[in-house]
Amino acid sequence: MEILMAFLIGILFMSATYLMLSKSLLRIIVGTGLLSHGAHLLILTMGGLKRGAAPLLGQHAEAYADPLPQALILTAIVISFGVTAFFLVLAYRAYQELGTDNMDRMRGKEGNE
Repeated sequence: MEILMAFLIGILFMSATYLMLSKSLLRIIVGTGLLSHGAHLLILTMGGLKRGAAPLLGQHAEAYADPLPQALILTAIVISFGVTAFFLVLAYRAYQELGTDNMDRMRGKEGNE
């Protein structure tokens, strides 16, 4: 299962890098979202894909699941949602002002103020 997750993480990182190198602002935002999803899967995979009971007092089980990777991923999901929402609002406002989402056209010409 870890091998399959490694391939999936690699594909997510590859597609995120491709999208973030494009000139469209919306593609860059989608690329950062894919990159964060790949990072979440990476943390989950490195934490170990094992089954076990919840680590609660009073329960006696053969194996316990580690709650730390799950807590880190939950925190990272909330942060990436906030950052993505901010990027989308910023891109929408830039599109309203400039009329384009092309990064080269947003930069403008040198000498203009």
